[in-house]
Amino acid sequence: MNSASAPGATQPSSELESGNQRTGKGRILAWASWDWGSAAFNAVMTTFVFTVYLTSNAFGGEDRASAVLGGALAVAGLAIALLAPVTGQRSDAGGRRKLWLGVNTAAVAILTALCFFVFPRPEFLLLGVSLIALGNVFFEFAGVNYNAMLAQISTPRNIGKVSGFGWGAGYLGGIVALLIVLQLFVQPSFDWFGASTEDSLNIRLVAVFSALWFFIFALPVLFAVPELPRAAQAKRLGLPASYGLLFRRIKAIYATSPHTIYFLLASAVFRDGLAAVFTFGGIIAAGTFGFELSEVIFFAIFGNVVAAVGAVLGGLLDDRIGPKRVIIGSLVGLLVAGSVILVLGNGDYTFLGMAWPGSTTFWVFGLFLCLFVGPAQASSRAYLARLAPHGESGELFGLYATTGRAVSFLAPTLFTLSITLAAPLVAPGEAQRWGILGIMVVLLAGLLVLLPVKSPDEAPIAVVPAA
Repeated sequence: MNSASAPGATQPSSELESGNQRTGKGRILAWASWDWGSAAFNAVMTTFVFTVYLTSNAFGGEDRASAVLGGALAVAGLAIALLAPVTGQRSDAGGRRKLWLGVNTAAVAILTALCFFVFPRPEFLLLGVSLIALGNVFFEFAGVNYNAMLAQISTPRNIGKVSGFGWGAGYLGGIVALLIVLQLFVQPSFDWFGASTEDSLNIRLVAVFSALWFFIFALPVLFAVPELPRAAQAKRLGLPASYGLLFRRIKAIYATSPHTIYFLLASAVFRDGLAAVFTFGGIIAAGTFGFELSEVIFFAIFGNVVAAVGAVLGGLLDDRIGPKRVIIGSLVGLLVAGSVILVLGNGDYTFLGMAWPGSTTFWVFGLFLCLFVGPAQASSRAYLARLAPHGESGELFGLYATTGRAVSFLAPTLFTLSITLAAPLVAPGEAQRWGILGIMVVLLAGLLVLLPVKSPDEAPIAVVPAA
């Protein structure tokens, strides 16, 4: 490891190596419980239920509502990109990582619960999108501190397994939350007041359920994991001074551990491709392969189960062969599975004397895509945690969030461009399938940028200036 020193620099060791060499199962379970609970905001509020409600005709038309929601989320993304590193930096220095995790989590829960007051009328659209956008901002801030805690509750020997376990818990938590929402509110199995569709009471109650789910499952980590010690001689900095320190540290990281910066850039690209697999998977299932809504939901449930299994298995491999190899193997697997779906499409084939319809193609290779997404996500988090300088995990994961937001336009843009270019060249209804090519280009670009990046055990830990 890099053993250089500089005036005012922190010790050139990773936060992971300088932490505990043993971890208790109770702390790991408490930490992963947050991931389990957070799925209510991710899966229920922002993906499958509440944003679908917000973009319905009840709010003035799908086109207008979708445009307003998209604009609000874009503003939220900009706020996250600008503020995430500094919020992480300040929680590191002040010894308030757990405090700010709790504050931001509570803010998300409150904003989510307030969505109950978003009635199905156009005049409530702005309130709804504002609550969701603000919820996204505080959720990302909470995620910065949550990810930074990985080094506190794991060791160099089990960090991959712990990170994979957390991702797996998140996937499974999303499945359970969605099933409860479907059975109690969306397609209720029995008659009760929460099943009432008058003024969309059932959907508005989903917001209350999601808030309680997240808040309750977030509590264990706040009690089980100790607070981060306050940095020695840490100064209280104003916002301009915090940004000045941030830029000096980025420059120092590049000078003393350039592969940390290279990994941030590479992961930003392939993480956008990973997000696109889930974002556009349901769209392709319905549009290209003719899945009904119920089939899409079933595929989403099975896909999350497979992704959870993949995350756990990938975490175990991470500790044995290293995160870089796991990520590379996952990206190659994604490219192979995506290529098969792209080439075969919704055609009917015969394989070993058996019929092979297009739906089978998507079920088999779509689940393979899900299998490889989990390990890539979990090992990316573990990779960065291994490179975080002592006491700087929050700031580094803030940069992780920022770089991800900075390139989040890539996969959607190439997905749309691929469909647009294919439309005049293929039969009607066949162009959407070629959107897969755009996602694969992003994944391939991330893989190529990652290849020359050194593994964490070969890269020095950055020497960064103290506050």
